[in-house]
Amino acid sequence: MPSAIRLMPLDNTIKHHAHDYHQMVIGLSGHAEFEIEGMGGSIAALSGCIVPANHVHYYEGVGHNQQLILDLPLDAPSLSGPHRELMRLFDAPRFFALDEPLRQYLAFLTQELSQPYQRQQPQGSPQGDLLAATLLGCLYARLHPELPGRQQPQRIDIQLIDRFIQHHLSERLTVADMAAEACLSEAHFSACFREQTGLTPYQYLLRQRLGAARQLLTSTRLPLSHIAERTGFANQSALSHAFRRAFGHPPSQLRQRGAAEVIRRDSHTTKV
Repeated sequence: MPSAIRLMPLDNTIKHHAHDYHQMVIGLSGHAEFEIEGMGGSIAALSGCIVPANHVHYYEGVGHNQQLILDLPLDAPSLSGPHRELMRLFDAPRFFALDEPLRQYLAFLTQELSQPYQRQQPQGSPQGDLLAATLLGCLYARLHPELPGRQQPQRIDIQLIDRFIQHHLSERLTVADMAAEACLSEAHFSACFREQTGLTPYQYLLRQRLGAARQLLTSTRLPLSHIAERTGFANQSALSHAFRRAFGHPPSQLRQRGAAEVIRRDSHTTKV
């Protein structure tokens, strides 16, 4: 299926959904807020975010805003064939800013989309894939440092990152925050972290959040909404979705199992 590129504002009300295609959102004017399964950030003009397929994301436009939105099916020409390496852009959610060359390309892209002959073309035309592939390729070269001539991977103090995550677990942590703690650029940190752990920083952060949520579910009677707040999820719904996808059951089921285990243990103790 072809890619689709849209120019549109985001509503000034909080909405959420997930879809089976990758998505990239780049701000053209105004602001928008995004939360992608526990990773939050703001999008201003000339900055954006990556939303991998099947990731629940909450979003809200702030006042007057305009966004460039790329919808990228998994089999889109811009992500397959000679461009298949670009699929790695969507390994995990992330926020980014455009440098000057990409800003110039964005200006060209938006002008091109506004041309009368472009508006007459059907949604998902081959021209859209050509424009998308160029943008994705340039962004990939900036966000992934594994290309020849880039910095070599170095060891990251994982215990330092663990302490940082636990200390800020209830906050809207980003990969950039973790990279700053390790005194590395975001791109180099991401490459080194993946090389060392086999996980992207986002995957590791989500695992830590879910582990803390599991511990609170089994050791406290806190409401799910409070547990979500303490472990950095946008709300109870975001926690429940991430929990189901990771463990195959809702968090309430784990709490019920824990309660049943306590009852069985107490019953056994009484009999003895």
